[in-house]
This record gives sequence, C-alpha cells and structure tokens, in this order.
Amino acid sequence: MEFRLGKPTRNAFGEALLELGRENPNIVVVDGDVNNSTRTEYFAQEFPERFFNFGIAESNLVGVASGLAASGKTVFAASFACFIMCNAFDQLRMSVAFPNLNVKVVGSHSGISIGEDGPSQMGVEDVALACALPNFVVLVPADEHETRAATRAMARHVGPVYMRTGRPKFPLIYEKGCPFTTGVANLLRAGDDVTLIANGLMVSRALQAAETLAQEGIEARVLDMHTVKPIDREAVIAAARETGAIVTAEEHLAAGGMGSQVARVVAENYPVPVKMVAIEDTYAQSGKPEELLEEYGLTAEHIVVRAKEAISLKG
Repeated sequence: MEFRLGKPTRNAFGEALLELGRENPNIVVVDGDVNNSTRTEYFAQEFPERFFNFGIAESNLVGVASGLAASGKTVFAASFACFIMCNAFDQLRMSVAFPNLNVKVVGSHSGISIGEDGPSQMGVEDVALACALPNFVVLVPADEHETRAATRAMARHVGPVYMRTGRPKFPLIYEKGCPFTTGVANLLRAGDDVTLIANGLMVSRALQAAETLAQEGIEARVLDMHTVKPIDREAVIAAARETGAIVTAEEHLAAGGMGSQVARVVAENYPVPVKMVAIEDTYAQSGKPEELLEEYGLTAEHIVVRAKEAISLKG
C-alpha cells in the first residue's frame, strides 16, 4: 500500500491557526523563538499585535500564556515538543492544568522522525507528560487534514489541550478532510482477527501492516486513535471483545503513551493480549528519519510481527 505524501502536520497547524485568527480576534499566540519551525509564523505575519515571542524561555512563555488565558483570551502556546513539555512542565502543571485555563499547547518536532537534529530535540516523552496533567486533552493527528480538524477542535474546547505535530511530510490518510470528534477514534479498516490501534505517523504503517496481514488471511481492524486523552474506551473495549487481540503503534516511548492508555482500558474491562510497537526505554540516535524509524522498530513489518504474537496468545 502506497500513500501520497501530504504536508507536515506542523504546516497544517500553522495554516489552520491563521484561519482561526481571521475568524476569532480573541485568539493570541505565544512562541518560544521557533515560530519559523512551529509555523506560528503564518499567524505572526498577519497578526503581529496578537503574537508574542518569548525567546528560549519556555517556562516564562507558559506563565504568560496562563495570564492571558486568565484574562479571557484563547491562547495557543507553541514550541518544540521536548522544550515546552519538559522545560515548562511545572508551569503547565500549576499555571495551566491546576486552574484549568484555556491554553492550547502545541509541540512540534515530536518523535524521532525529525531525524538529524538528534535526541536533544526529539520529543519522545511529551504524550506521557501531557496525559499526566489533570484537565488536559491530548491529541496526536495522523495527517494534514486531521491536524486542521484537530486545531479547530482545540479552539472550540474550553480548557487546556496538548497537540503534537511533526517535522516531515506525513502520508495522507484522509484525502478530503476527515471526521474528527475529540475522544472518538476513527475506524479506518474493519477486521475480526486483531485490532491495530495507531496515531500520528504510525497510522499509515498500521494500514500497511493490515494489508500485509490480509494477504496471509488475517483480517486486522485499524483504529486511528487521534485522541490519547480522553481515550475512546468504547472503541478499545469493542476491539478487545470482538477481535481478542490488540497491537498499539506510536512514535513515542512505550512507557506512558497511547499504548499504556489502551492497556489500562483493556486490563480494567476486557483483558486480552496487548502488544506495543513504540520506542523502548532509550533515546534515539541522530540520523535520517526513515533509518531511525527502522532502527527503533517503528515500521509496518514490526506491527505485523507484534500482531502475530498477539494472535498466538489469544485464548
């Protein structure tokens, strides 16, 4: 299965943010001096009076974002995923999550697919950190169309949201827009033998894995779990009950990410084998994106292997 490449999700976010800025004068944007990377530059060029650059000072950035939100503004706060989530976690905890303020946090350059920039700039813990913050919604869109829909959903939601975006061009999963409801997974492929649950860059790989499995007579259900928190419990429970085995796939550490959220729902409601395709307990090297994804097991082939392992453990 081949996919056409769409825009990087960071670009789609920037375009959607600009559109929202034209529609809603109450939106303001703060950035950590990487607006040419997060793509908040599109907003800044048209609305300089509503854009604030705080330099490489993410903790201060989040503190000001919380103050603007407390004043009634809808605030988008952007930087690299590792910078805004790791450096400013305490401020996100006490100044955004605790008072439940209307701040939309966007972490670009997430995962290891940023490539040559190396581990210091790879956000691989961001989803786990965001999920640990009470009141936060956590989104991981799969392509440019879903990113635009997710950005609009962020703006509509009253309360804090975290969304991760990526640097490379993402395969197009949704050719003409997509359905998007926060907390509701999208069913991309039906199947009764195993369920593949993926988000972000790994959705295309899950669909490729499902096609390979089908050639061997194994029908895999594929879910795009774009919302990690709140997780779609109904979809996960139905997958466990109806297919009896689950594989999760994400460009994130195995600990604390989407796979952990799925496993918790399964364990509490309908225990079945769950295998995870994710980054193990390590930081990645610097290298070309596709080489890194292969090196750390984030491929369709690895999903196929995990699916067969999960199926072999079915009761």
